[in-house]
Amino acid sequence: MLSLMIHAHPRLAMPPESRFLLKAWRRRAVFGNLQTPKQRMALAKACVRTGSKIRDLGLDPQETLDKILAGPPTIGSAFGIVFKGFADKHGAARWGDKRPAYYQEVDVLLRLFPDAQIVHIVRDGRANVASLKKMPWWPFDSIGSMAAWSQAEYCSLRNAKRLPADVFHVIRYESLVADPEPVLRVLCDFLEEDFHPAMLEPSEVRDVVPEKKVWHENLKQSVNTDRVESWRKGLEPWELGLMETVLRRKLVRNGYQISGDGKRPSPKLVARYAKDAFERRGAMRKRWAEERKEAAAATYPVAARLTSRQLELAAATGGQRLP
Repeated sequence: MLSLMIHAHPRLAMPPESRFLLKAWRRRAVFGNLQTPKQRMALAKACVRTGSKIRDLGLDPQETLDKILAGPPTIGSAFGIVFKGFADKHGAARWGDKRPAYYQEVDVLLRLFPDAQIVHIVRDGRANVASLKKMPWWPFDSIGSMAAWSQAEYCSLRNAKRLPADVFHVIRYESLVADPEPVLRVLCDFLEEDFHPAMLEPSEVRDVVPEKKVWHENLKQSVNTDRVESWRKGLEPWELGLMETVLRRKLVRNGYQISGDGKRPSPKLVARYAKDAFERRGAMRKRWAEERKEAAAATYPVAARLTSRQLELAAATGGQRLP
């Protein structure tokens, strides 16, 4: 919904999830230094292959591949060329990209796009878990979903503390659906764009979301608060009780009141949650450490060099914008 609100702005373009960026990024060692046409070709093919869902963006794979080959020899530039193609198709001056997995990849995004602005949306974890239970693509049970929400909340808090106010912005879902205009005006100020009334009717640009994604049916409706407390019917008593026990502090910190309506969790359930959350946090921190080590030792640039600001940052700081 927020992605479509942004896309409805005449200067901004938000594509459907293409999912090629993180896959290609984690294979960057295969592509190496992109100074040679052969290496750029390998990366370009990875960006436009069938599995990248680039056709969901309405782009021609061969035309996009040719533009990547002719573009600056950095992996960030290759990614940016794909998204710029989508923005050009919709007559927009700027582009963004939305994917839930990005919440733990902010350092990677800023390394690729040093002039990026990150928008993080927070939703009541209970509603989030209730929603994920219905998703055909979600591979985890409700306890795994609770751990994932906790992980996202941790990342949001961490990024809000360490990143400048003009880089990282948090929106509360419940505030957005209750009264969209003031929330979107603040968002536009953050993006340094004028507010546009079209943003209030995201259903009008629903056509950019592929019809096969049937779980987005609610996007055909006007913005409403119907799903704010969907967790009251969507969670089993044991799920509600467990979440309000193990995530009480985080729920309250984000302004969500504890209902106390759930079933008191057993020590076994609490231990299952703790194990999942511990393993997720450990794997994430390990990946962050590996990314920092690799970034410090990198011998060739990865940041996009497509905008004037990106070129300025590349010249002044090597593209790095992290504190």
